[in-house]
Amino acid sequence: MKPRAIVLSGRGCAGKSTLAATLVARAGATLVRSKDLIIDRLPRTTRTSMAMRRAGERLDRETGGRWLAQALDKKLMNEASPALVVVDPIATPDQVRFLRQSGWSVTHVHLKASQEELARRLSTRLTNSNKSTSGEPAEDWGDKHVDVLERLADVVIDTDRCSESDVFARVVARIEVRPVTAFPIIDVLVGGQYGSEGKGNIAHYLAPEYDVLVRVGGPNAGHKVYRPGEDPYTFRQLPSGALGNRDAILVVGAGAVISLDTLLREIGDLAIPYDKLVIDPQAMIIDKAIDISWEEEHLKGQIGSTAQGIGSATARKILYRDPAKNVRLAGAVPELRHYIQDTIEFFAGCLSTGKKIMLEGTQGTSLSLHHGHYPHVTSRATTATACLAEAGLSARHVRRVVMVCRTYPIRVGVSITGNTSGFMSQEIQFKDIADRSGISLEELTKNEVGSVSNRPRRVAEFDWAQLRRSLLLNGPTDIFLTFADYFGVENREAYRYEQLNATTLRFIEEVEKVCGVPVSMISTAFNDRNIIDRRMW
Repeated sequence: MKPRAIVLSGRGCAGKSTLAATLVARAGATLVRSKDLIIDRLPRTTRTSMAMRRAGERLDRETGGRWLAQALDKKLMNEASPALVVVDPIATPDQVRFLRQSGWSVTHVHLKASQEELARRLSTRLTNSNKSTSGEPAEDWGDKHVDVLERLADVVIDTDRCSESDVFARVVARIEVRPVTAFPIIDVLVGGQYGSEGKGNIAHYLAPEYDVLVRVGGPNAGHKVYRPGEDPYTFRQLPSGALGNRDAILVVGAGAVISLDTLLREIGDLAIPYDKLVIDPQAMIIDKAIDISWEEEHLKGQIGSTAQGIGSATARKILYRDPAKNVRLAGAVPELRHYIQDTIEFFAGCLSTGKKIMLEGTQGTSLSLHHGHYPHVTSRATTATACLAEAGLSARHVRRVVMVCRTYPIRVGVSITGNTSGFMSQEIQFKDIADRSGISLEELTKNEVGSVSNRPRRVAEFDWAQLRRSLLLNGPTDIFLTFADYFGVENREAYRYEQLNATTLRFIEEVEKVCGVPVSMISTAFNDRNIIDRRMW
């Protein structure tokens, strides 16, 4: 693949240095200043404008304009090849021509502005540096050939009429695969019931297949991951695949609600380095004194809320929209400053370079604020499209939507006041499952407690009507079935599909008939070899 270079031309104060700095900061470009290349060739040259101009003209005369391409090749020959170089500035058409001929893939960007605007910018620049100006733009090194360079450029941008971000958007589109037309590379993982479907361990299993792991939602959802020889780890803020793929970039999206204590504890527990975590500056921070205390008073007893402050914090973000009124976003938190990054631009880079993304939703479809059994719902929409919206990703780029379902759906247990946590169809007892499966009741009651609330869970028969509704809301391409051992403890010894017991095989066949999509994965137990993988992707 040819090395790529963006070369900049234009009069002084047209915006070349600003664009170069933006390409370095936002596109990961390596900046090469033509003045530095001149010093490399003619070390005695001083850095005054006149001296640089004369030295550049001398090199052009002696080499016919080849010197810049030669100097650039030499400078980068013994260094790790950068993905993108920005050269600031190019002064003559021959310099561009020979750089193209030397094997570089060149995008020539010419910036211009009106004489009045150039004079104003120069005046501002000199005033800030305590120098005087006559009101005329200073002649820059490349001004002599500026009209010819404008005619030859791949793109010409009038910076009178474009902001710095506008200029960047137009230039970066010339060098990247257009993010909006990129191939589908996003897989979305959502729960099809009331949460606690086992999404965490599924995300952990799938994580090595992805470059980027994204999570939305808040700390009211605990996703448990198996660790051989250790206690399971419960993720409440970070993506659950963080232990399964240490090389992946972790992302907490703009729609997430953050418990700062929980997030910092997870970062510390997992020793996440600065370059492996991206947090959007607009994610909302929970205020313990305001949000948690309000939910404990108003929601915990009434609807069985976990009272982690997510709903209250989200409401404040919507109602006040004013940092002066205790609305604190992630971008304003000093402890998070190393992780803060615009996730939209980050995702644009992922789409352009083909990095595979797994988006992990939290809770379950039937807890959705808009589509669940109100008022016993969570404070956000929990469908696949809602998760995409919270993360800042487009449905156009989705490859698979995976819906995770349990053999027996559960809900968090009754509240401390004895109020129910919401509707469940055909509720049963864990003793019924113990009798049917052969798993001891002691084991079931020990394991079936809320990972955040620590309250005993309620359980029900598989809800086919719920399945149909979740199918319509999420449009899954695959179903992942968990807790197959609840259909028979012998399933824990099944490592291939045909080893599952007859009850489970009949159930899977019926699910596929109702769904019209395959049951691509079956989880048979919570251990390091508990997944039967039937995927064709």
